[in-house]
Amino acid sequence: MKPVIPIDKSEILKRYKPMNPKTHKGLQGHALIVGGSYGKIGAMTLSSKACLKTGCGLVTVFIPRCGYKIVQTANPEVMVLTDISVKYITKIVFDFVPKAIGIGPGIGQDIETHTALHRFVKTNEIPLVIDADALNILSQNKQWLTFLPEKTIFTPHQKELERLIGAWDSDTEKIEKAITFSKQNNLIMVLKGAPTKIIDGDTIYENTTGNAALATAGTGDVLTGMITSLLAQSYEPVDAAILGVYLHGLTADIALPETGYQAFIASDCIEHIGKAYLSLEK
Repeated sequence: MKPVIPIDKSEILKRYKPMNPKTHKGLQGHALIVGGSYGKIGAMTLSSKACLKTGCGLVTVFIPRCGYKIVQTANPEVMVLTDISVKYITKIVFDFVPKAIGIGPGIGQDIETHTALHRFVKTNEIPLVIDADALNILSQNKQWLTFLPEKTIFTPHQKELERLIGAWDSDTEKIEKAITFSKQNNLIMVLKGAPTKIIDGDTIYENTTGNAALATAGTGDVLTGMITSLLAQSYEPVDAAILGVYLHGLTADIALPETGYQAFIASDCIEHIGKAYLSLEK
C-alpha cells in the first residue's frame, strides 16, 4: 500500500488562503451548481447554501422549473436559472462564465437528463465537481470520461464508486482500483466514508476530521457545494478537495457537543462552516 498523507491542520495551513481584506464578490469567484429534480430540490438548496457559506462571491443554480420558488425562498442570496422542463433537467444553458461548476445533487436519471449531461460534458471546459446521479450516469457511459477537464473532482459514496470502478474484495483492492481509475482519466477521486480518502493519481490523502454524525441525508450535497466553492475561489483542484473535505468533517466535530450524533442534520454542517474556518485562524 502506498503511503497515506493525513489531512490535518498542518496540511491544511499549507494550502489555506486567508481572506484578502480588499477583496470583493467579483474576486471571490462565481460558482454554478447544476442539479435537482422533482422531489429532490432540497439537494440543491443545501449544495448552493454550502457553496456560499464556504466563501464564494456569487452562486447561481441551474434547476428544473419546479424548484424555482423553493430555492429563491430558501436561499435568497443565490441566483436561479431554470430549465425549460418542470420536473427534471433536459438542456443545460447559462449566459455567463462560471469559475467552477458542481453538477449532480438531486439531478435524477431521467433519459433526457442523460442527454443533457452528454451535451454538457462534450463542450464544457470549466473546472468541475461531479456528484450523485451525474456520477451514476457517467458510470453507464464511461466513454464520456474523455471529455472531462483535467483534474475533474469526483465525489462518490461506496455504491457510486463501485459502479465506476467495479466491485472489490478488500480496502487495498478498492484503493488500487481507484488509483488506476484516477490515473487513466486524470481525475481526483474523493472517496466518501469513514475516513474519507482523496486519490490524486498515485497520491493518497486521508481525512482526520468528521464523525458518525455525518451519516445523514444531504451531507454529500453540502460537500459538493463546499468543494465547488473552493474551486471557484481559484484553489487548485486537489487543494479544493482537501480543504473541502477537512472543513466538512470539522463542522460535524464542532457541532457534535451541541447536537449529539442522532440530531445532527446536513443543515447543521452548513451552520458550522464559519466556526470551522475560524479554527484555522487560531
